[in-house]
Amino acid sequence: MNKYLLALFFLIAVLAVPFHADAGNYKEVINTESWNIPQLDNLLVRASGIRDTSERIDFLSSQFSGIPYKSATLIGDQQTQEALVINLSGVDCFTFLDYVEALRRSGSFAEFKENLRKVRYQNGVVDYKHRNHFFSDWTLFNEGFIEDVTGEIGAGKAKKVIKLLNAGENGIPLLPGIAVKRRELIYIPSAGIDALILNRLKTGDYIGIYSDRKDLDVSHVGIIIRKGARIFFRHASLQEKYRMVVDEDLKDHLAHKPGVVILRPKVSAATASQ
Repeated sequence: MNKYLLALFFLIAVLAVPFHADAGNYKEVINTESWNIPQLDNLLVRASGIRDTSERIDFLSSQFSGIPYKSATLIGDQQTQEALVINLSGVDCFTFLDYVEALRRSGSFAEFKENLRKVRYQNGVVDYKHRNHFFSDWTLFNEGFIEDVTGEIGAGKAKKVIKLLNAGENGIPLLPGIAVKRRELIYIPSAGIDALILNRLKTGDYIGIYSDRKDLDVSHVGIIIRKGARIFFRHASLQEKYRMVVDEDLKDHLAHKPGVVILRPKVSAATASQ
């Protein structure tokens, strides 16, 4: 988030969290800087007043502008107990989307924590095996809030492929302890992305950069942002010249990339009523 909202997440250290019947016992790790909880509550009340989903996501995601890229901020693996982490001092491409999607569903910090649990984890269970490790997990476990519109946007240019996610090479999984998942994916090859397809993209669409690996669905993710006639890719960039959340020209970013997968946030009853 910007230098003020960036401050949100270093004040509170590791906290024990009450029991949740549907999620089990888990810990929270919340990092804030100069923001306090009432200030974040005020920001989310303001965001809740933005009825248009695209505008709300644009507003919330813009708060992250300039936040440093930081990998491995989550806690949990095959040997380490999972914790619910909120750490906006630095984000990678996927935690950036986690936070934005949870924020857009929330009207308060308390709601944000609960929504993050539901966005990041299958059925809200805070556990490494239940974490949504793949972009395509989102449509399966957030189907009331997110839909895959790749085929619709790509029309006759979209392609289908079957992948074994996490299968790895030589029998070594990408993520130890996570089951192999057979998935049918739809993607639009970059060579087929023309003006008609670009015109169908909306601000707030979540876009994944399709991977040509057999064991991975996408290699990077971000958010579509339209500014007049231009279309930008808002993302936590690992590139040395950025290494932070930036807006990059979409066509420039897609040059030499295999293709895209596009997920669209739904207008849910929860967000519509806020």
